[in-house]
Amino acid sequence: STTLLAQEDPARPEYVSVTKMYWNSKNNSTMDEWKAVEKEYMEKVTKKNEYIMGGWYYTHLITENSNEVLYIQSYPNWEAIDKAGARNSELEKIAWPDAEKRKAFLDNMNSAYSNFHSDEIYATMDGAKVLAAAPQGDMILYLRKNTLAYPEDGTNKEFNALRKKVLENVINKNEFIKGYYPHTHAWGSDRREFNEGIMLESLDDLSKMFDRNTELMKAGLTEEEGKALGKYFRAHGDYVYTAVKL
Repeated sequence: STTLLAQEDPARPEYVSVTKMYWNSKNNSTMDEWKAVEKEYMEKVTKKNEYIMGGWYYTHLITENSNEVLYIQSYPNWEAIDKAGARNSELEKIAWPDAEKRKAFLDNMNSAYSNFHSDEIYATMDGAKVLAAAPQGDMILYLRKNTLAYPEDGTNKEFNALRKKVLENVINKNEFIKGYYPHTHAWGSDRREFNEGIMLESLDDLSKMFDRNTELMKAGLTEEEGKALGKYFRAHGDYVYTAVKL
């Protein structure tokens, strides 16, 4: 709803797209070769596209398919999503003016992935804990995919108040959480999605984060508030990816 998605920070992106791709088993490129190609495209096209605020790659660590590659791209508004694709085409022609060389580069880049991919668009939410810079080293993305329950006795006011308490007393006080990015369904397969992307310095910090969250939840929320918050969620899934530094 508009209350749930209220935009308080004009500097943050309003939308993010998440493209899930899969490695092409017939492609023999090394990881370094793949990174070099994607970095070249990022520098010559993505970073010069005024309709794109940022782009990041993540590879499988603990997910259902070891071939998964996530590409997450952020946009300032909905209109920018349509304009970004056309602008990419313009920038590709500038970067590789020779049509044959441009086609060869793009074909090589796309050959790293299988023909199947999926796309979802999410609306960002207030309360993000933003990294000071792009993910460094082998940082971990823990993605918690929540399914909202929409209880009959629930309200946006109550949900937002409880969520604010969690942000202030748990997320922002947990020293293991280096970045926190909440987002909810805007366009895709399931309108019930409310996802939380959490950046950690290492896989070892994942269990430490859970333990610390438990401590902070007990200290920051009453038992009644915890139960009230729980009624807004039906289930969740856990996914862990490695951030790729190009």
